[in-house]
Amino acid sequence: MSPAAMPSSGNQGSGAPLLVFVPSAGMGHLLPFTRFITAVATMGVDISVVTALPTVSQAEAEHFAGLFAAFPAIRRIDFNLLPFDAAAFADTEPFFLRWESLRRSAHLLGPLIAAAAPGASAVITDVTLASEVIPVAKNELKLPCHVLFTSGATVLAFLAYFPVYLDGANADHLVGDVDVPGVRRLPFDHCPRVLRNPDGLFTKQFIVNGREIAKADGILINTFDALEPEALIGLRGGKVVPGFPPVFAVGPLKSTPTTARSSDKAGSPIAWLGEQPARSVVYVAFGNCNAAAQKQIREISAGLEASGCLFLWVVKTTILDREDTAELRDVLGDGFLGRVQGRGLVTKEWVDQEAVLKHPAVGLFLSHAGWGSVTEAAAYGVPMLAWPTLGDHKIIATVIRSGGFGVWMEHWSWQEEDSEERSVVSGAEIGEKVKEVMGDEAIAAGAARMREEAAKAVAPGGSSYRSMHEFLAMLS
Repeated sequence: MSPAAMPSSGNQGSGAPLLVFVPSAGMGHLLPFTRFITAVATMGVDISVVTALPTVSQAEAEHFAGLFAAFPAIRRIDFNLLPFDAAAFADTEPFFLRWESLRRSAHLLGPLIAAAAPGASAVITDVTLASEVIPVAKNELKLPCHVLFTSGATVLAFLAYFPVYLDGANADHLVGDVDVPGVRRLPFDHCPRVLRNPDGLFTKQFIVNGREIAKADGILINTFDALEPEALIGLRGGKVVPGFPPVFAVGPLKSTPTTARSSDKAGSPIAWLGEQPARSVVYVAFGNCNAAAQKQIREISAGLEASGCLFLWVVKTTILDREDTAELRDVLGDGFLGRVQGRGLVTKEWVDQEAVLKHPAVGLFLSHAGWGSVTEAAAYGVPMLAWPTLGDHKIIATVIRSGGFGVWMEHWSWQEEDSEERSVVSGAEIGEKVKEVMGDEAIAAGAARMREEAAKAVAPGGSSYRSMHEFLAMLS
């Protein structure tokens, strides 16, 4: 039965397994969570979702509202967070602070879940909360606890091995290359830059989560065997960490018709794409948590104009949307919007990226290489031009390159956190590379091949289809 035909969370009261989901914050984390929830909601599973209050943004509030409206049988468990004083963490990313706030309230989850979801079969938590939620689930609630990992298997292998690396190096932070057994050697410069700070909040979170994740009963991950074969083999075979929990590759996860937001009204980006030729448009977006500097935005605009290509560009100047008050004409410079009128569409509004990437008019994705963006591009066969910004994006870019469906401009770097002068890539170089990759038939063929592999994975009998059913079998 298709998801659209069954907008419920199972057969409550019929003895179906009851899963309690504990998501984190940030749309890059919430999207795979809700996509997995809607997938299992159509498979005879009861679901409860812990919803932290207050939500960190209006976008997250609307996202949860859409989920509960589409699947009214899903139980919502409101989780009121304790007050959190962030003054001790100056210059820390807003989402790292939110994760810490969630972590410091996690000890309240035991009685909350016990009261709201009696008879639960298992808890599924976001990896950012693993070190706090796993003990609550396993020791207090006496329930199995699985982790839904929202990045790729290669990053999972890095996370799982990082504590071992630190023990061997007698260090408390990243100090050199990381040779992940059975996977690949990750150069120092490819690893998350933030891990170089031993006193950083994220470093401390990353290490404790890496140690605790090995105690989970299983790891669910939005990837598929053909996308990351080496990493999955290394994790499943115990090469990365001996005795590591079962890893269920269940991707690529997609939105269901009941939760996808309508975005094809007149004047919308989707409507505009419908007026363009097949594979003619460059889609430019750098994720929800990445804001480009003013100088770099001007160079991107110059590059897109010089490329001669049609383009759809989502511009973001601040990490938090509510702080973004600048007008597009001021951000992009005088005359730009007029010069590209008819062949370029620029917006600061929310765009349904999945709907964009599956549109036949899109021929290239210039991206920050966030994992959600990569899995969507792979699923819909869109070639990628990777421009990693921060965090795990450089590790993910290696997956794009090895998968043969994109190009990573390794020397393009614009997030130098420890420097007042950020590296700026010139518009001339951007325009030249965009034009080159748009015409690269080998990359296009690699993207088409990856789309076929993704479709096979989720089809009956495919690798992700089998993984999903193996996971569900564990619950009975």
